[in-house]
Amino acid sequence: MVDELWPVDGARDVGDRLEAHYAFPETLQRPWVRVNFVSSLDGAVTSGGSSRALSHPVDQEVLGLIRSLSDVVLVGLGTALTEGYRGVKRHEVRAELRGRLGLSEVPPIALVTARAALPLDSPLLTDTLVPPIVITCGSAPAERRAALAHAGADVVVAGTDRVDLAAALDALDQRGLRRIGCEGGPQLFGSLVDDDLVDELCLTLSPMLASGDAGRIANGKGAEQLRAMRLESVLHSDSLLFLRYGRMPE
Repeated sequence: MVDELWPVDGARDVGDRLEAHYAFPETLQRPWVRVNFVSSLDGAVTSGGSSRALSHPVDQEVLGLIRSLSDVVLVGLGTALTEGYRGVKRHEVRAELRGRLGLSEVPPIALVTARAALPLDSPLLTDTLVPPIVITCGSAPAERRAALAHAGADVVVAGTDRVDLAAALDALDQRGLRRIGCEGGPQLFGSLVDDDLVDELCLTLSPMLASGDAGRIANGKGAEQLRAMRLESVLHSDSLLFLRYGRMPE
């Protein structure tokens, strides 16, 4: 287990240390799902309906690094609309790092929406360098799927009455997208937990107390069997705590 507190000393470049810390496994034979979340100390995932109030420049730096290391950014449509997502821009990722790792210029956004409900005027379609991947299911209206495909989206049908996340990951794998950085929201994370598809959780604890009725970071039907996770590392900066948990070996 890595037992490291950030900052430890000034002997190494912080950027290099963080890159090594958040690197995906070097050799991947299957899709590998890393989920990234921020929550308040009392467990709130949002404040005022958004996670922005809980975030911090250092947290955003870590988010940018995880995006830079990912083949694709996976997110639920509700979270994408609430948080004002658009396509990833060149300046939002580290070009040198992605080039060195043989990754595409920017990672595409993969949206999970059972009803194919992405608005056709969304910046995810109109303000993006690469087409979004819209992951939906067979019960989504055919005209919606066709309209999104016509607007440039790569439409993936995974499952019949609900999005089959295992099939969705297989579809991403077929596109050469195995390093998956998932940014929520709680329903998508809960479904990934329910289907036992989470390899790593990166949880930022924001030094704030929120109270209110905000939900937790995962909201699903409940896993049939608890998934044991192992603490891989702890980092801190400006009173934020960055926890990284990986799957326990089978």
